[in-house]
Amino acid sequence: MPPSHTLRQTVRVVAYSLAECGFDPRKTIKFIRGFSTYWWQLFQYAQKNRQADSPVQIRSLFPCITDRYENAGRLDRHYFHQDLWASRKVYQRQPEHHIDVGSRIDGFITHLLTFREVEVLDVRQLDALVSGMSFRQADLMQVADVPSDICDSISCLHAIEHFGLGRYGDPIDPDGHLKGLQSITKLLKSGGTLLLSAPIGREQVAFNAHRVFAPETLPGILKEHYDLVSYSYVDDAGCFYEDADIAQTPELSYGCGMYELKKCA
Repeated sequence: MPPSHTLRQTVRVVAYSLAECGFDPRKTIKFIRGFSTYWWQLFQYAQKNRQADSPVQIRSLFPCITDRYENAGRLDRHYFHQDLWASRKVYQRQPEHHIDVGSRIDGFITHLLTFREVEVLDVRQLDALVSGMSFRQADLMQVADVPSDICDSISCLHAIEHFGLGRYGDPIDPDGHLKGLQSITKLLKSGGTLLLSAPIGREQVAFNAHRVFAPETLPGILKEHYDLVSYSYVDDAGCFYEDADIAQTPELSYGCGMYELKKCA
């Protein structure tokens, strides 16, 4: 490994570790930039409030210093596109029983709950009670414990890449993603639909965050049990390409592949 690559890796590990313990150097810089602005705007408000038609006095201070330097809505390029993509697929198909495995509750699941009920499986515990959503804590790497043929539609968005890396309290298993896919296949009835997404690019494990798969890897793993219905992806710039050709996917660093698959009879 060249020294420059080793240095970049070291810097990345330090930056991520600092962020994990609550210190984000980028946010600190934004805070320093915005701190004096906050006090100046407070002074301006107090001055102008005296001449306002309906003045309301400031009773407390609640500094929000860094929001002005963020993008509007803090849009996550992968999750934004994949959640819309998968929600529209489920809405169009109107399955009898939809199960989700590990997708974001405050993203994709929220979309689904606006028009249907959904059952959610996750290795972590969920304490919240949400109307229309049933939850079961389950480790899908334990294939023998998974029931067979219980749903006609299943989703797993930006989750399979984490299986077996320990990030979410799951046991370490280099084959965790393979076992997770086996369990998903076991849950799904013949003819049912699997909506699957994961990071795509140069094949690698970024421990313990995630795996990155080559665009053709996941459908290759599943080809014995599934037909690929459609493929879409998000590139490194955040652009979404729907109904694309896997073979024409450009070289990516960290894109997002979305696969619509139908389980064979």
